[in-house]
Amino acid sequence: MPDTSHPSLLLRISAVVVLLFGLALAGGGLWLAVLGGSWYYLVAGILLLVNGVLLWRASRLTTLLFSLILFGTTLWALAEVGFSFFLLAPRLDILVLLGVWLLLPFTWRSLPAEQRPAQKPLLGALVLAVLTLGASLLFTHNDIEGKLPETTASESSAQQDPAVPDGEWHAYGRTLAGEHSSPLKQITPQNVDKLKVAWTFRTGDIIGKNDPLESTFEVTPLKVGHTVYLCSPHQRVFALDASTGKQIWTFDPQVKDDPTWQHLTCRGVSYHATPADARTSDGMTPPAECQQRIILPTNDGRMFALDANSGQRCQNFGQNGEIDLKDGMTVKTPGFYQGTSPPVVTRQLIIMAGAVTDNYSTEEPSGVVRGFDVYTGKLVWAWDPGAADENALPSATHHYTPNSPNSWTLLAADEKLGLVYVPVGMSTPDIWGGNRTPLGERYTSSLVALQIATGKRVWSYQTVHHDLWDMDLPSQPSLVDLKTDHGVVPAIYAPAKTGNIFVLDRRDGKLIVPAPETPVPQGAAPGDRTSPTQPYSELTFQPKQKLTDKDMWGATMFDQLACRIMFKQMRYDGPFTPPNTQGTLVFPGDVGMFEWGGIAVDPQRQIAIANPMAFPFVSKLIPRGPGNPAAPNAEHPPGSEIGVQPMYGTPYGVDLHPFLSPVGLPCPAPPWGYIAGIDLRTHQIMWKHIVGTTRDATPLPLPFKVGMPMLGGTMVTAGGVTFLTATMDNYIRAFDVTTGKELWSDRLPAGGQSTPMTYSEGGKQYIVTAAGGHGSFGTKQGDYVVAYALP
Repeated sequence: MPDTSHPSLLLRISAVVVLLFGLALAGGGLWLAVLGGSWYYLVAGILLLVNGVLLWRASRLTTLLFSLILFGTTLWALAEVGFSFFLLAPRLDILVLLGVWLLLPFTWRSLPAEQRPAQKPLLGALVLAVLTLGASLLFTHNDIEGKLPETTASESSAQQDPAVPDGEWHAYGRTLAGEHSSPLKQITPQNVDKLKVAWTFRTGDIIGKNDPLESTFEVTPLKVGHTVYLCSPHQRVFALDASTGKQIWTFDPQVKDDPTWQHLTCRGVSYHATPADARTSDGMTPPAECQQRIILPTNDGRMFALDANSGQRCQNFGQNGEIDLKDGMTVKTPGFYQGTSPPVVTRQLIIMAGAVTDNYSTEEPSGVVRGFDVYTGKLVWAWDPGAADENALPSATHHYTPNSPNSWTLLAADEKLGLVYVPVGMSTPDIWGGNRTPLGERYTSSLVALQIATGKRVWSYQTVHHDLWDMDLPSQPSLVDLKTDHGVVPAIYAPAKTGNIFVLDRRDGKLIVPAPETPVPQGAAPGDRTSPTQPYSELTFQPKQKLTDKDMWGATMFDQLACRIMFKQMRYDGPFTPPNTQGTLVFPGDVGMFEWGGIAVDPQRQIAIANPMAFPFVSKLIPRGPGNPAAPNAEHPPGSEIGVQPMYGTPYGVDLHPFLSPVGLPCPAPPWGYIAGIDLRTHQIMWKHIVGTTRDATPLPLPFKVGMPMLGGTMVTAGGVTFLTATMDNYIRAFDVTTGKELWSDRLPAGGQSTPMTYSEGGKQYIVTAAGGHGSFGTKQGDYVVAYALP
């Protein structure tokens, strides 16, 4: 008979596992304690080491000591973070699994029954831990439950913009007002769950090996007449039949692949129809050709005008239907100036801004905003935010100011007021400002109103002073005529990366919602400075509490411990903590709580739908030295915005990256993404719900609803339904506008990092979204455009 009085190999292996766990906890715990963090991990690690020795010896005290460890851990976790499931889970999951293993008779089968440890204390500790986790699911309330005001009869029958038929979508936000809203109401909360795929179109534009990491399919299509217009990442334009999705024509501008470009992105095209009484900027009769035209900017710094009916170049526009947006620049390197967002097209002008390569050098193209004649392509005006003479046109003796603050995102316009609204970014490099001048910083991170006709500035409002965090205005502003007790006030809503939504009178730039100047952390890196205060809007999604190391998260207690150590090693004093060589936690992170998707507003119902996210970054300045040269060279080409950035022309490079654990999960606890409803009459957030699962973000397709980061925006309809595709899981979702309740979802064939739109054709309402993924976001890439409709 075999000897059963000694531990089995299985018991020995179990002891080694416990010893290794104890060693990791004790070592990491000592590190955290030295940094001024919790002593729990050190104590628990030492006790686990003792427990491992007892297990190796098959001691009857094994389960008793482990019970005390698990019981003490449960009480400690509750005392530290309360009934928060996301924070309790990583503190307890490994110990619970170990406890279950030690509870199984299978583990102890090599020992006679009389030598096996008592199981009741361990069973009691396990029950307490599991009940604590279960109860935390009931007590964890990350959502805000509430309702938006219901639609009145007069609101539901009002037309948004008579220039855009109800069933069409003529600009990125449907109209120049950036509403991302449609008066269509065939799809309702009662029938939205019956939506089916109506057609799918594939562009054939697949991201290649020679394309940059930031290759994305972010387009929001247009719908004019019976045709849908869209562009793909290489700026190929497609015209589709609105009822079938069949291709009518395509145009390829032959944009060349280049991995050193920071972006390969086309968020959309613009549309223009020639009015009956049209005149060019010179007062001439427009050409008879191209009565309807599509305007396409490209990532290599060109802009095309195409006949909307045929896709042919409009010959009278520039040279053979194109103009060079690099004209007047001192830096003309292809890819350094990029048209990633469609321009605003008014009755007579194309108003074009553009992106520049971030954090590469102080010698970059200008961020000048320009007005071009929509018929001829002639330059009519320029607004150069870094120039002493803001409206000086280029000449033989004058060029646009290098490295002027740029506006890389989408503009909005009010043709009745004659104003175009420009969300301005900043002078690159973004993370160092020691050599910036007051002249160059006048309009950084500002909302600026320009005269459509002349480009002259009317007003400006700065949302971040001396921005060292890339906290620019990333979104298209939304224009709403607010109904107040004192009459209708023309308002503009400007979402910021900080999570603030700044609300101003769009006539004069005066605040409607207060944004008091508030003291912020000081202590910039040597040679730089900080603003003593920053404006904080009272309409904001910015977290009210600063992060602490207790808020760090992980799949297990080990990567959670690693996150706590990394947190303690960085400087973090709350929002606007200055960058330094130690490493700064930037929260909200560089990607922002709001991005280019903006918000959707229903101007009749006076509500807005937002999808903010909370995703921290790390910013660490790197002094010049080996591997970090002071001047550009072939070994350090421009490229991705993530990772080490050279910032030539400054004393530092910078390492920018998301704050992730060693296993690649975000360190701060979820949720990371929400959808929310705002009452514009009161400017109160009426409901907020986490949105997005881990299904497509983890090796195992487990759909835990944690609230995921997202890129893209919402779209709202008069039928009472809002749509969202931007989350890191590959879904399109529909929500009840009034309550925020999720009503329907469907799997997309690739990542939906885009903003959906809607139109009607043949009496049927369609919901259309691009599903092509996002390179640096890590979502599945593809070339799909998917349309949904009721059967």
